[in-house]
Amino acid sequence: MRFVERIVLIPSNAFIRRATLVALLSVMGLLAACSPDSAEQASDEPVAAETVEAEAAKTTAEETAAADEQQVTNRITREGVVVEFSTTPTDPDKDTVLAADWADVTFRITDANTGEPIKGRYPAAWMDLSETWEARGEKVLTCDERVRTYLQGIVGVRPMIDLNSHFLLVLNADASISVIDPAVGITGITNLFAQINFDRPGADWAKTEDQKNIFVSMPLADQVALIDTETFKVVKNIDAGYEPTRAELQNDERYLWIGNNTTESHNSGVTVIDTAAHEKVAFIETGKGHHEIAFTDDDRYAFVSNRDSGTVSVIDVQSLKKVKDIETGPVPIALAFSPLGGALYVADGKAGTVTVVDTDSLEVRSRMQAKPGLGPIRFSEDGRWGLVVNPFENEVVVIDASSDELAHTLKVGSKPYQVTFTRSFGYVRSLGTQDVALIPVSELDGDETPPVTYIPAGQNPPGVAAQISIADAMIPSVKQAASYIVNQADGTVHYYMEGMAAPMGAFRNYGHQARAIEIVDRSLGEVDPGVYVGRVKIPFEGIYDIAFMMDTPRFLHCFSAEVAPNPDFAPTKARLAIEYETTERNVPVGTEATVRFQLIDPRTGLPVMDIADMQVLYYRSDGRGRTLVPATPTKDGFYEATVRLDKLATYYIYVGANSIDLNYSDLPFFSMWTKPAEAGDKVPAGQAKTTEG
Repeated sequence: MRFVERIVLIPSNAFIRRATLVALLSVMGLLAACSPDSAEQASDEPVAAETVEAEAAKTTAEETAAADEQQVTNRITREGVVVEFSTTPTDPDKDTVLAADWADVTFRITDANTGEPIKGRYPAAWMDLSETWEARGEKVLTCDERVRTYLQGIVGVRPMIDLNSHFLLVLNADASISVIDPAVGITGITNLFAQINFDRPGADWAKTEDQKNIFVSMPLADQVALIDTETFKVVKNIDAGYEPTRAELQNDERYLWIGNNTTESHNSGVTVIDTAAHEKVAFIETGKGHHEIAFTDDDRYAFVSNRDSGTVSVIDVQSLKKVKDIETGPVPIALAFSPLGGALYVADGKAGTVTVVDTDSLEVRSRMQAKPGLGPIRFSEDGRWGLVVNPFENEVVVIDASSDELAHTLKVGSKPYQVTFTRSFGYVRSLGTQDVALIPVSELDGDETPPVTYIPAGQNPPGVAAQISIADAMIPSVKQAASYIVNQADGTVHYYMEGMAAPMGAFRNYGHQARAIEIVDRSLGEVDPGVYVGRVKIPFEGIYDIAFMMDTPRFLHCFSAEVAPNPDFAPTKARLAIEYETTERNVPVGTEATVRFQLIDPRTGLPVMDIADMQVLYYRSDGRGRTLVPATPTKDGFYEATVRLDKLATYYIYVGANSIDLNYSDLPFFSMWTKPAEAGDKVPAGQAKTTEG
């Protein structure tokens, strides 16, 4: 792989947020480009043997020097900090980064004096084809100018690979998932990045650690949908027994475990799915009722609760055989494993007990008595503190796994039903209030009652919603110290930064009823002390610019890397970009609107014209009213199609063409929504350009 570098310093010692950073970058100078390598002219005269040997030795020396130079260009030192850059294929049998393949983009940050790793940083990086930017307009954008556009969150101006991005996946009450881009949405322009549709509504989901796949249980379909998070598409539906509901991946992710909630006892238990083969490998009958699932930290045992049978089944993971049933109480409603306690903790809704099962002896070790009405339980990241909600008493019981004792009982909200943790706080969501309770973890290790504070997350209590999912409606943000919170009644997602009195903002869900939330993280992560890695699938061959930015010392450093063609595939080419032009997105119901768009080749920056079979697919946000209409090329390089929006709803608009193998899900969609028609309403005139990308 060939690398070139450019660098510019940002003289600032204070932490600068996005808006300030954009302002700084706007006044930065152009980056200095490296000079091209020189080449000597070949001679036509005969060469003696001695000369050949000398030239061979010279060539070897030059190659060694070039290799040494490459090592130097991959390493920078600024103000006592060393940053080393590398890009390597994830396949150990390959030594070259290829198009349409996975690669690790790595930045190693160390102290220049001691060589010690510098931990806890949040570097930023972007990766894009050089040709993409060289083709846009008369003036070629420099690296810092590109970063400025990325930070502005402008729709349609995105790098090919954003190593700082994450996407919010919102599980909806209907058979869909909304994919929200929070970086773009925070600007208020748009935030719905994609939509994933299922055969039937989802109940729960489980995400792989590498963020590549999500499994979604579909009780009404008796299947699990496998989602590829690279394309945000369902790639396979896997048979998962009767009424598959709870979904849990064991720690090594060899198996996905699905709770089957059917009322027929011989079909009630767990289905085990091989995550590599994507197929069912076993069904284990356990008992009646809803099933919760937990594992020991070494994946030796899986524990399955049987709510109507009053037992917890122990399954040997190696043999996939049930070992025994443990009686933990009349209604085992929730369970969780604590590595610190080395035990399984089972909350019983009727008895009000928390039973501790030793995972070595598989015997009941102790019982803690609380009040009847207990519900879900979750432990903090270190495994010490467990929070158990009691919606009947409006309480949260705090368990200390280091001593198997009830540490505190806290009055919380109205009908608390769900818990999640960041490093600093336990979050408690209630059905009877829109406010979320925050319990500081640092205050739990003491005799005094920990304080409980509240933040608003919406206008209405979640309990107003018709359905409440068993999947999490709260999740920590990628960088911790923040969280995303779903309000099921309002259909919104709220972003909260810890220390603030209220969420910083909210994301709409475009006509869907939100139920749960998950994050797909594509940002750089610290995999080892001082080593920050982003695993990406590089779609196309070519020369890429990689911009790297640090906060202390504050500088922006640009590399160039070459990705080779993949011999296993036909030559890859850059995907098309799309720009939409429309009159008005919020139109009176019954409007016949003209959708006008242009297809752009990112390599040339020129419009792609005269595709005879270009079509537009549009339908309402509930998936109904699917209509296909032709899109006609215009003389100015655009395409136009007429859509009739005859219902009060949000509409999604996609484009596709068979002749160029362009599927309707390949390009970003456009959205329009209707309002009640009033007397004298006409189709609005005038063109206002809106870009989706």
